[in-house]
Amino acid sequence: MRFDTVIIGGGLSGLTAGISLQEAGRKVLIVSAGQNAMHFFSGNFEDIGPARDRVSALFAAAGVRTNAMDGFQLMPMGSFRPASLTLEDVTVFPDEHAAEKALIVNFTGFHDFYGTFIAEALEKAGATCRIRFVRLPEMEHLRLSPSEMRSVNIARAMDEYWEKVVGDIRVLHKDEDLIILPQVFGLKDTAVLDKIRTALPARVAFVGTMPPSVPGIRTQMLLKRRFEVLGGTFLMGDEVTSAALHEGVVSSITTRNLDTARIFADHFILASGGYFSKGLVTTPTQVTEPLFGLDIAYPENRSDWYDADFFAHQPYMDFGVKTDAELHAIKDGEPVQNLFAIGSVLGNTRKEDFGTAAGMAIRTAFAAVDTIKGGNV
Repeated sequence: MRFDTVIIGGGLSGLTAGISLQEAGRKVLIVSAGQNAMHFFSGNFEDIGPARDRVSALFAAAGVRTNAMDGFQLMPMGSFRPASLTLEDVTVFPDEHAAEKALIVNFTGFHDFYGTFIAEALEKAGATCRIRFVRLPEMEHLRLSPSEMRSVNIARAMDEYWEKVVGDIRVLHKDEDLIILPQVFGLKDTAVLDKIRTALPARVAFVGTMPPSVPGIRTQMLLKRRFEVLGGTFLMGDEVTSAALHEGVVSSITTRNLDTARIFADHFILASGGYFSKGLVTTPTQVTEPLFGLDIAYPENRSDWYDADFFAHQPYMDFGVKTDAELHAIKDGEPVQNLFAIGSVLGNTRKEDFGTAAGMAIRTAFAAVDTIKGGNV
């Protein structure tokens, strides 16, 4: 099999690159092992910077609705984070004074939404808060097992039962100017979000739960569908098992599911993620990139890998694949001519150029795509 570009990794960075290349008329394959950082996504594209309009257009074509406005997002643990571009689920406040009075609503038996922390944060900013619970008999079967009462399982039912939830909340509501709900709505039908906002008598804010992330999973589903509609090939639940690299050029790969069949391409993009998705692998003495054996930027002294303060920024999160100015991956000190590294496999090695987090994932994807389309490889 031959493609113009093979992308290793089906998360935010890989899908952004894949859609962009398919839109440009290229033939693209994405190999995705499965779960990725999108399943933990807060809905905030931090450090998106100059790519905001471009990604908004790409997402809109995929059916992913976004809010392009500056402000602050209320996080699951009660902190506020600066926002510039967010998913439609996310309410962006102009400042940390989000409300005078807030009603925080959770579901009986759902332990991954921390209303108490959210209330503490709002009260520090001067708000008065009440926490109340809605009980849905239709979800009682989920409570039989703690592993079932999770955000995605609840979300599968919420598109059907949202009207009942709204009715119960209207009874609970008094004079609050803000109603806070967990982000467990609109997994498949995003129109539910607007219906809830319209049906309730106060401003509605959907605040994230602990992973998995419902808006993140929905976004990945929509981006994957857009990629495939454009003609892209997506190998779900597969992983690259070997790569042929000779004299600074990658010629082909193999995958577990396709066994010995080789996949050839002109360009390859490594969007395999960080430690969680095993794009980076650690041992007590080293950090490695397991597929190509690429050079990694990290200190040799292990004591420099971490901070003893658990809540401090951890240095190991900055480690990542080394790249040249155009994001060609570096191996043995030399750039691989047709291999690009994008997204969280870079750690924060290119922070000054592309920012961090989701913004970095998208901006590096666009940068690699632009180089490939320009023929400068």
